[in-house]
Amino acid sequence: MNATLLDSMQGLIDFGTYFVAALAYLLLFCVIYCKVTPYDELKMVREGKLAPAISFGGALIGFVLPLQSAISHSVGFVDMLIWALIAMVVQILVFALVRLFFRDLVQQIEEDQVAAATLLALFAIAIGVLNAASMTY
Repeated sequence: MNATLLDSMQGLIDFGTYFVAALAYLLLFCVIYCKVTPYDELKMVREGKLAPAISFGGALIGFVLPLQSAISHSVGFVDMLIWALIAMVVQILVFALVRLFFRDLVQQIEEDQVAAATLLALFAIAIGVLNAASMTY
């Protein structure tokens, strides 16, 4: 095999390693986020409610943005794992802080009020963008 092909194959291994780790982090984030929120987003979405889908989707985007930044800017695999964990903690804190300032947020999302869910989603995305930008060291 020539050197170029071997280099490409090494890139494929690195891609697979980072991609699988990112998927594992995404799954872990989903599990933790669903445990932290006092309502069952997935059940409510299955029932056809829009508000929990919006808020959960915003949280996912808010987490994936800094996860992407961690993958792109890390100096190695372990560094990426650490920054991905930080991104997860920040995104969980977003929910806690927004809930603190908007006391009836949980009830409104449970009642399928789209405005409350949209506000939560936008906070999650905004903090995710800031989180991702802060990882560009």
